[in-house]
Amino acid sequence: MITSPSSLRRSERSRRATLDAALELCTEKGYNRVTVEAIAARAGVSKKTIYRWWPSKVGVMLEAFTQVLVGVTPFVETGDIAADLRAHINGLVRLLSTPPYGPAYSGILSEMHHDEELARAVREQLVTPRFEAAVERLRRAQEQGQVPAGADLPLAVELLYGPVYYRHVLRKPSQDEATVAALVAHVLRSLTAGAPPADAPEGSPGRVPGQGRVS
Repeated sequence: MITSPSSLRRSERSRRATLDAALELCTEKGYNRVTVEAIAARAGVSKKTIYRWWPSKVGVMLEAFTQVLVGVTPFVETGDIAADLRAHINGLVRLLSTPPYGPAYSGILSEMHHDEELARAVREQLVTPRFEAAVERLRRAQEQGQVPAGADLPLAVELLYGPVYYRHVLRKPSQDEATVAALVAHVLRSLTAGAPPADAPEGSPGRVPGQGRVS
C-alpha cells in the first residue's frame, strides 16, 4: 500500500496535535489526571489512532517531552566550552522548572521505576542520545585544547548534569545562573587537575582503570 502525500500530512497533523494535547492537559490537570481518552478528545483523534502510534499515555508524554527538550536545548558551539555549557544547563534548568515539562518528566520518571519497558524507552529515546551529544560536545572542546586530552568525558557529563536531575527528582530548588556557573567552573577545573597525560598507561597515578567507559 502506497501512502499518499495528503495522508502523510494528515498523519503528521494528528501526531502533532496529540503531542500538543498531552502537554496542554498536563499543564491543566497535572500528569496523573491525564488520560488517553482526554488526549484523544483534545487532539480530535481516536483512541485507536493514539494506540497505533504509542503504547500508552506515558509513551505520548515521553515523545512530547523529548521533542521539546531537543528543540530548546541544542548543544551549540561558540568556541567557548564554559559559556556553551552554562547556556545549555541553564536552558535545561528552565525547561524542568516550567509546566508542563517538569511535571511531565517527573511523571515519566515515576512510572519507569516499575515499568522496565518504559525504562528502556527512556534510555534509548532520551537519556542515551543526549548523553552522547554532551560527550561529543566535550570531545570537540578537547580537540580544540579547551579540555585536557586525558579527561574522562563521560564522567564529566555525569558531574555536570547529575546535580540538575538530582534537584529535580528530589524537588529541591532549581539552580540559579550563578550556581550553574560555579558548577561548570568547578567541573572544568577538576578535569584539568585530575586528567592524566593522554598516553599514560592504565594503572598509572591519576588514571582510573577503564576510564572513559561510564555506563
